[in-house]
Amino acid sequence: MTDLNVINAEIREDAGKGASRRLRHQGKIPAVIYGGNKEPATLAIEHDPLMHAAKRESFFSSILLIKVADGREQKVVVRDVQHHPFKGRIMHLDFMRVSDKEILRMSVPIHYTGEHLSEAGKASGVVIQHLVTEVDIAALPQDLPEFLAVDLSNLKTGDVVMLSDIQLPEGVQIPALSAEDADDVMIANTSHIRESQGTGADEEAEEIDVDIDEDVDSDEDVEEDDEGES
Repeated sequence: MTDLNVINAEIREDAGKGASRRLRHQGKIPAVIYGGNKEPATLAIEHDPLMHAAKRESFFSSILLIKVADGREQKVVVRDVQHHPFKGRIMHLDFMRVSDKEILRMSVPIHYTGEHLSEAGKASGVVIQHLVTEVDIAALPQDLPEFLAVDLSNLKTGDVVMLSDIQLPEGVQIPALSAEDADDVMIANTSHIRESQGTGADEEAEEIDVDIDEDVDSDEDVEEDDEGES
């Protein structure tokens, strides 16, 4: 496990809004860890190192290791994160305990590759749309991928890519496709750009014409007012 996946934390005894507010003033994040047939525990985590780690996409789809000063360790995954509405700071975190023997369900990102090499990617007037950017999977912790890769290098104009087309790593399943009433979902396709979708220059010109007309009317109104006053 890399250093970026290790989170140093303190066990805290106090709880409530007042205690959480004091922690934030100290540059720390209040957090809760639950699950695993154990009682929830409250934690305090240094904000800046965790904020740095959370900038990585994989932070939210990886197994993390919580370490406390007395030597105790616990594998976890992030279940919820709350951000300040405009300061960009993390306000609170929820972690769930992970067992090596229990299947874990998580949402992981989809990474699309190779589209610039495809026939569709090279065709004039054609765009490739990514309709789905993350998917729920089920796997044991040791089999959990940080992302699922979808190769679009063979995509032709008019092709579509379905959820069932994803090549899954060994030990990984997509629950949505395993259900009895499973419904496959389109995750990427190709689309032609209409001429009217262009650069938007015509619309901009119309807006400029309107603004000019409004300015002319405004000037005329000023002239009439000046004449009236004289």
